[in-house]
Amino acid sequence: MKTFIFLYFTCVLTTASLLNQETTLEESMQRGSEIYADFCVTCHLEKGEGVEGAFPPLAKSDYLAQNREASIRGIKYGQQGELVVNGQSYNGIMAPMGLEDEEIADVMNYILNSWGNQSDKMVSVEEVGNIQKQ
Repeated sequence: MKTFIFLYFTCVLTTASLLNQETTLEESMQRGSEIYADFCVTCHLEKGEGVEGAFPPLAKSDYLAQNREASIRGIKYGQQGELVVNGQSYNGIMAPMGLEDEEIADVMNYILNSWGNQSDKMVSVEEVGNIQKQ
């Protein structure tokens, strides 16, 4: 009986933890969608499709999936120089947006889980805080 009770509470706590993470991700993505609308939509467009040859797509982006740290750094400090997204080369300048670490985490969570992108790991404020300028 003790084993059953232990297993029951372990399952309940695990389920509650997973639900809490999902809620947290959903809340972060909601905030991130608002930040995206304010700061990113002009160049990367409403559905993250970007502008061919000028602004790289965020939708179904192989670059985002393979370069998480560089993507965070680009939002945090700005980005310039060549990068290849979905087989196409882009060589422009993205100015730093002046966002706080929490805002960067939120917009990254939105981008990494929208338009065909999916991330197994949520971007945290601590992760963003640990990214240094190169």
